[in-house]
Amino acid sequence: MPLLVTSAAGANGDGYGTLLDFDADGKLLGRFSEDNRIFDPRGLGFDRDEGLLFLNSGTNRVLALNPHGTVVRDTGLIEGLNPGGGDFGPDGRYYVGSRSARTIMALTTALDGAGEYVLPPGVVAFPRGFAFGRDGRLFLASGIGPNGEGDNTIVAFAPDRRIVGSWRVEDPELSPLDLAIGPNDNILVTSEWPFGVPDAVTGVREYDAVGGHLVRVFSPAGKATFRKPRGLRFGPNGNLYSVAQDEVVAFNFESGECLGAVVQLPRLNGQALAFFP
Repeated sequence: MPLLVTSAAGANGDGYGTLLDFDADGKLLGRFSEDNRIFDPRGLGFDRDEGLLFLNSGTNRVLALNPHGTVVRDTGLIEGLNPGGGDFGPDGRYYVGSRSARTIMALTTALDGAGEYVLPPGVVAFPRGFAFGRDGRLFLASGIGPNGEGDNTIVAFAPDRRIVGSWRVEDPELSPLDLAIGPNDNILVTSEWPFGVPDAVTGVREYDAVGGHLVRVFSPAGKATFRKPRGLRFGPNGNLYSVAQDEVVAFNFESGECLGAVVQLPRLNGQALAFFP
């Protein structure tokens, strides 16, 4: 199945600033779309019901693309959105992390109405990925922003959006960049600690779904450089994938073994990935 990767641009990494298409062997096929509304793209979400890819563009808008790379829906400019990660919620809406408002916004898949903040503005210091558990809980990572502001934590919200105080992460080596839910319901985050330091320790950290304690750390173990890890997603084969600087790295989720880089591309500066269609 083709792999799509958003690559940052400008201040976010001086990468390609577009959505890149790779084949099953990791070969670059080129840009997935030539639409100029895709600039400095961030999060991605795949709507299986309609077969559309939702993309968060650095131009403060959300786009929906068909399998041919054509933009079929556009929110238009959303002032101050500054979108980060994206994911679909249990209610079928598309959720977007707003870095400027420091919260999460929900949009209908038609992308034809005003978004709704599902958590209060400023609920975290700097949103760094989120996902919904099967029980309806919303897990939101808060990390360090480009200017050094922020904190390093993960907050759990009940279906009524109250903070779940009984779920708490206490991990001094956590600096989250993205978040996903594993098939065992545990919470997974890419981490770069300390954030922005050249010799930062990187990996994928797994936390227990019940109490939040650290279960294990997926390490590159010399099989990949895994610098500046960002987007985190499971593939159709059950492996765990993370996009990073110059590469996309795969892990066997069952064993925790790093399988190496499945994509290698200088200046990739990846932000998010999706298997599409």
